Amino acid sequence: MLTWGEVCAAGAAGVARVARGRAAPVPQARLQAYALGMSSSLSLKPWQVWLGGMASLVLTLAMARLAYTPMLPVMQSEAGLSVAGGGWLASVNYLGYMSGALLVAYIDSPLLRHKLYRLGLWLGVLGTVGMAWSAHMGWWVLVRYVGGLSGAAGMLLGTGLILSWMTRAGKRAELGAHFMGIGIGIVISAAAAAAFAGWGLSWQLRWWGFGLIALLCAVVAWRWCPPAPPALPSHASAVADPPQPWLWPMVLAYFCAGVGFVISATFTVVVIEAVPALAGKGSLAWLLVGVAAIPTVYLWDKVARALGELKALALAYAVQTLSVALPALSDSLWAGLSGAALYGATFLGIVSMTLSFAGRRAPNNPGKAMAKLTLGYGVAQILAPVMAAYAAAVVGNYLGALWMTAAMLLVGAALLMWLHNSGRAQTRPTTAA
Repeated sequence: MLTWGEVCAAGAAGVARVARGRAAPVPQARLQAYALGMSSSLSLKPWQVWLGGMASLVLTLAMARLAYTPMLPVMQSEAGLSVAGGGWLASVNYLGYMSGALLVAYIDSPLLRHKLYRLGLWLGVLGTVGMAWSAHMGWWVLVRYVGGLSGAAGMLLGTGLILSWMTRAGKRAELGAHFMGIGIGIVISAAAAAAFAGWGLSWQLRWWGFGLIALLCAVVAWRWCPPAPPALPSHASAVADPPQPWLWPMVLAYFCAGVGFVISATFTVVVIEAVPALAGKGSLAWLLVGVAAIPTVYLWDKVARALGELKALALAYAVQTLSVALPALSDSLWAGLSGAALYGATFLGIVSMTLSFAGRRAPNNPGKAMAKLTLGYGVAQILAPVMAAYAAAVVGNYLGALWMTAAMLLVGAALLMWLHNSGRAQTRPTTAA
């Protein structure tokens, strides 16, 4: 395997020779090293990579980030966490995620990406079980930030590793099975939350329980982690991606989706628990979110093939608007549970279709385009929980936050339809192998 110094030296020499019109030959020994790296990467079986990837998402997304949702009302009642404080902790977690996304966007070394992904697995364990180690707000802020960093490692670095492995192994570059891990993780977190409540565990013991689940997932993800993709010593000049007139409208639309995601992800349980007649039903709503999320990648892929990507995304935004409006219109059980199910059926599909949309239109560097979209999504996830929590503290309920979220989702749907009708998204996409 080439060292980073050798790659840089060879690249510099290659650029000079290309400038003179002569391509530098690739040494046979280096090609053999590259081939050896490829063969070692294929030693894992597809089901091992699949389970390892799903375990990483259960850990870094469901445990380190989203287990906070069913824990929020418990921490408010037992640990003295205020409504505004709950919003701040959610925002800090998403700040960690956005910080990780920024870091990922500037890392080119496959080996460094691989090392940071593995580090992110253990940060996910710390970001989960660490919540039980203190009742101090400052400590919680630090732990939630660390959990957000791990989310970026699992969602961006881990997904990239798995996609690269699938390509080298000659598999179709499809991530539906991988993203099922998020829905499965939500189901696991909801079932665990219900079990912990039934056993009468304190808020600290519940975090220890989530930490144990996180540790088991970390072991599986570490054991079946694809190796770092080898860097082929090529001196061909990089080919620029086509113009991206669609980028900033998509960033704004994805910002709106980020508001919809974070408000529901953070407050679904607490909104239901705040209604006296629905007390104790919050875990059931969160379970429905996960169950509905599991098949969404496949279902929305079919909708996108039938309607087109942007129309399918606009439809998903509209359905998610309904998921937010239902609990705002009625405090009945059916409205709360229906809203949770519709949210689960849309949020993962929106993420998958958006990132696929960007990746197909930036074939030479899809990660950079995805990172730009993620920034819009991340900014929304930092600002929206704090705004919603303060509004709820002033008004005494979450109705204002719900209606604000519904309005933002409708704005996002309108942006998508404008982008579709304007023709700005007609940059020829590439088809995955």
